[in-house]
Amino acid sequence: MTENNLRIAVERNPSESKLSELNIKCWPKWGCSPGKYQLKFDAEETCYLLKGKVKVYPKGSSEFVEFGAGDLVVIPKGLSCTWDVSVAVDKHYKFQSSSSPPLSSSSQ
Repeated sequence: MTENNLRIAVERNPSESKLSELNIKCWPKWGCSPGKYQLKFDAEETCYLLKGKVKVYPKGSSEFVEFGAGDLVVIPKGLSCTWDVSVAVDKHYKFQSSSSPPLSSSSQ
């Protein structure tokens, strides 16, 4: 799998009905202050930015994807990237559950 096939999808200003359908207000929240962050996504993440502005530079690419407050973003599983945060971020997020069940401590 090459990094170039991992695309970030940005939907600008999704409708209120879509946000309600996704139940975004019940998702956990995460925030960070301005700065640069090295991130690796081990699961697909969907997030909705309440505040902030970010440029994401996928590893091995000179191109970037920019998004900010009001954007619904899907970040693919396996992406390594640098987040260049110019305005502090506050977002709701949700990780896609993988097809395999999570590890549990109970035995059958």
